[in-house]
Amino acid sequence: MNGISKLLQARVNRRHFLQGAGVALSLPFLESSMVYGAANPRRLVCVGNHLGFWPGGFFPEQSGKDYETSLSLKYIDSHRDDFTIFSNLDHGTGGGHSGVHVFLSSIRKEEAAGFPEKNMTLDQVAAEHVGSTTRFPSITAGLGGGTDMVWTRSGVNVAPINNPARIFQALFVQNDAATQSAERRTLSNRGSVLDALLASAKTLDGQLNAADRGKLDQYLTSVRDVERRLQMSREWLDKPKPESPIEPVEDLERMQIEEMPLFYDLLTLALQTDSTRVVTFEIPLGFKTSELNLGGYHGLSHHGKDEERLKDLQIVEKYLLTQFARFLDRLKEAKVFDDTLIVLGSGMGDGSRHSNRNLPVILAGGGLKHHGHLVCPDEAHKRIPLSNLWLSVLQWFGVERDSFGKSTGTFSAMEIA
Repeated sequence: MNGISKLLQARVNRRHFLQGAGVALSLPFLESSMVYGAANPRRLVCVGNHLGFWPGGFFPEQSGKDYETSLSLKYIDSHRDDFTIFSNLDHGTGGGHSGVHVFLSSIRKEEAAGFPEKNMTLDQVAAEHVGSTTRFPSITAGLGGGTDMVWTRSGVNVAPINNPARIFQALFVQNDAATQSAERRTLSNRGSVLDALLASAKTLDGQLNAADRGKLDQYLTSVRDVERRLQMSREWLDKPKPESPIEPVEDLERMQIEEMPLFYDLLTLALQTDSTRVVTFEIPLGFKTSELNLGGYHGLSHHGKDEERLKDLQIVEKYLLTQFARFLDRLKEAKVFDDTLIVLGSGMGDGSRHSNRNLPVILAGGGLKHHGHLVCPDEAHKRIPLSNLWLSVLQWFGVERDSFGKSTGTFSAMEIA
């Protein structure tokens, strides 16, 4: 691909990172200035990069709206009035690569059993809220094996679809009669199993103590949720899919990184056609291009402040952020940008040090009053959990809840004043 070829040949200069000063807001951050109706459904997009972004090139030196754009953010600067960068947000966890999966949940999978919703992620809570309103409650896509970013309330990882042809088929290709019949039988069989489980659970109810009854009630709630999803599937099974505005996507062998624009285009169409209102996109440790094998992307992240490695790392990050800017362009062209809240970030704060602190986080769109570079408190006793921001995102989406993961409240001006 010519675009990536040019970017891989480019060289960039290093900038030094200087943390900005704090900023106080007069209103809670996520209070929208727009009025939404039934014609403007809210949508959520989460883009996660396993290795994050080099902190020295990502975070601006100044806080507020008048910051001088950073080495990395200049590639999305055309949208600077429509996004906010956050400093000093994380989940207070460690683990390096094994801690990246907490990005959208705040809860490590090893400790998930101690939480009612386990390590359920932001997007999956939003997907449950959408329910049967759209054909797909959520779509998880990504390059290669992704980055373990999406987890259900059962603590199960949702692997990304890494073939764009499969997404095109799901969105626009109507199944033939034989396939629909097979899907209907599958749904019926699953429903029979659920009926049997419910019957067995009810016979136990009178024999349990209070604690076990609580566990059983939680279990039955999960079963009822599965039943609701099955009913949703039946409802959509016979409904025609929208016509595709693009040529069919063929199942071809492509270089992973060069599929990114196609994935972003398909996810835009998924939102534009209201086939789903929740999408995620995952970028893994390594990938290939026509010109280079960037399985070494992971190696570049361990730059040790070596100037040459940092230059090569910035070439990769330039491509990733240029494609993200293009994605925002597509959402604006599709006229869904102001109703869509887009998260860009990672559970990795500094790949060179395997640090999961001070995560790179951007919120874009959503009809919000954006604040440029928002520097949250750095002092240990004043730090704000990233899950507070996720709770406010869910409330913006319309989910009525007062906690999420390890949140201590919503993300508001009082917390960062």
